[in-house]
Amino acid sequence: MKFGFSLQAVSSVAVKEFIHIYRDWRILVLLLILPPVFTLIFGHAFEDTGASNVPALLENRDHSPASEQFVSQLTSGDTFKWKMASQISGHPDLLKERVQAALVIPQGWGAGLKNGDPVALPLYLDGSDSNTVNELEGRIRESLGEFQKKQLETTVENLPENVIDMAKALPVEVRKEFVSAMSKWDLKTTVLYNPRQRFIDYVVPGVIGIILQLLTVTLTACTIARERESGTLYQLMVTSLRRVEIVLGKILPYLAISIVLILVVIVVAGWHFHVAFHQPFVLAIICLLFLLCSLGLGLLISAFSHTQTQAIQLSVFFLLPIFVLSGAFAPLERLPFAIRVLSECFPLTHFCRAFRLVNLYGAGPSFYGSDLIFMLLGAVVTFLGAALLLRRIQE
Repeated sequence: MKFGFSLQAVSSVAVKEFIHIYRDWRILVLLLILPPVFTLIFGHAFEDTGASNVPALLENRDHSPASEQFVSQLTSGDTFKWKMASQISGHPDLLKERVQAALVIPQGWGAGLKNGDPVALPLYLDGSDSNTVNELEGRIRESLGEFQKKQLETTVENLPENVIDMAKALPVEVRKEFVSAMSKWDLKTTVLYNPRQRFIDYVVPGVIGIILQLLTVTLTACTIARERESGTLYQLMVTSLRRVEIVLGKILPYLAISIVLILVVIVVAGWHFHVAFHQPFVLAIICLLFLLCSLGLGLLISAFSHTQTQAIQLSVFFLLPIFVLSGAFAPLERLPFAIRVLSECFPLTHFCRAFRLVNLYGAGPSFYGSDLIFMLLGAVVTFLGAALLLRRIQE
């Protein structure tokens, strides 16, 4: 099998493929409209993952000064959109009330704070989304902690003079221990690598990768299958064109278009979502290797398929798992070990990892070099596989 090729022969096949793309308005719509639209949709979906204006029920059965102050504090925040309720009995019907949480302040709660026997506040949460449950419970606990701190400060300010005099008589070490126990113990947190804590900065490689694979794999998967259906593939095979020239000619138009799509997605992400991109030269290499690997996969599927319908079905079969198994939108560490091993077979996994290591961590080649090697080998193997399948067609 000869791997030499002529640039003139490759360009003739590429021009032919460009004409196919230009004449098919459906492909033009996919290429021109979907990338920026998908970027905006995915970007807004992942721009801010914090909960806000969550519909919730609130019933104050106590009506004490303390409970009224706590209700006022709760309703002043923007995490929950409270709806006042009365006579909640048993477990509230969150679905019927169209809320995700319900908080009850039981009768005697304020008195319990005074006599040293505080009553627990019943909190009901919609557990269908486990991530939301943890966040909402944390927000309620945070509000309760802030209220408790304010109550403690008020109690200290209202202590009788004789109590203060008695406190002064205590040893200095004991007084410091009491002050420390009554003060809020805090952390000094420094967030590294993503100091703005924006989820969109984390998922932007996944957005770029998903859009590119949806388009490149699907479109290139139909190239050879389309030629085979129309009968022109056999005409190409009997010409003086080598199989490598046919493969390269088929891939060049989609490579050029995909590079433009990457630029469009990056411009939209940077301009609309204010995502910063660092080390552009290294990111360009990562994107190029990923593109070659994705185009090679599409071409391999196309060479393996007999019809365009079969090519699209195989493409969908390949693309569906990558949404959840590639780490595009969630860390791979959350997956079981066996699934993580399987995820390493997808080019998108290595693309997202390498992109984040460069753009978020500013890491060096020693961290992402293996991912680049995997994508390069994937491109070589898929191109050679497509060429070998073309040889079988010719034979």
